Amino acid sequence: MSVYRNAIWFLNGVHHYTRKGYEAASKDFHPQQLDVSVVGRSFMVTGANSGIGRATAMAIAKRGGTVHMVCRNKQKAEEARLDIVNESGNTEVHIHVVDMSETHKVWAFAEAFKKQYSSLNVLINNAGCMMHKREVNAEGLEKNFATNTMGVYILTQSLIPLLQKSRDPRVITVSSGGHVGPEAPSG
Repeated sequence: MSVYRNAIWFLNGVHHYTRKGYEAASKDFHPQQLDVSVVGRSFMVTGANSGIGRATAMAIAKRGGTVHMVCRNKQKAEEARLDIVNESGNTEVHIHVVDMSETHKVWAFAEAFKKQYSSLNVLINNAGCMMHKREVNAEGLEKNFATNTMGVYILTQSLIPLLQKSRDPRVITVSSGGHVGPEAPSG
């Protein structure tokens, strides 16, 4: 059964998550829908120093939004921020150093953020990890679970009151198919 399931997942992935899938889906894209101003709106992007998070932070900054980059590595975050500010011309790009796998620190960060900032329009949960060997954080939680589930849950739940004060609030959670793979051995 697992061979069948993996084959179906693979074929579905090739169809939807490759250039072919993008090209098929892009037929329904309307570029003018992306040409919006977000001036006056604030966005928090976790994992904003690389990949999708960085591209998201850049796009928001270019459209005039305030960006709160939540990253675990201060040096990489500062490099990304500098690039984003230089390319976008937007200086409203802030760094917050938080390791999303340290759930107590995520909660403390969210509580401090609510006291420092009066609004947040959009939370983009993008940070994630995929550890191949079992690792636990300082709290004894497995790091994949702590980062991809608990950290996201705690940040989102903690920031909901702040989001609810904002006009047209949103929570966006980025995911991937990386969690689907060969079936774990049983027994």
